[in-house]
Amino acid sequence: MEIGWIISLTMMGVWISVLMAIAIPFDRKYIVRENGKINYKKTTIFLRWNVFDTMTLVVAIYTIVCVQALNIVLSFGQTIDSPFVQFFTNQSQAWVIVTVCYLISRLSVTLKSIGAHLGGEQDEKQ
Repeated sequence: MEIGWIISLTMMGVWISVLMAIAIPFDRKYIVRENGKINYKKTTIFLRWNVFDTMTLVVAIYTIVCVQALNIVLSFGQTIDSPFVQFFTNQSQAWVIVTVCYLISRLSVTLKSIGAHLGGEQDEKQ
């Protein structure tokens, strides 16, 4: 493994540690679970901006910076043998995947929460 890949993997470990240090306590505090499943009716955190969204925005900005830095490094004629190209390639790929997966899961839980809240209001009216 080249030095760029090693530094990138180390950086990924640091990022993941920071994200999990924020996400795990937040999840335990605000997500209401009953019988091991999320109760979307009682969990209102999905319907507003929260720390998960802020983390995703920071990761998305970091990803954009990595992709642009990769473009700049490649435009100066660097090849895959360059540690900078290795670092920015690995970071760009990994965080694009993480950001897209979070976007899909966030949309899913938001729609489920909206459905639970709207369904509950309709049940109360009848």
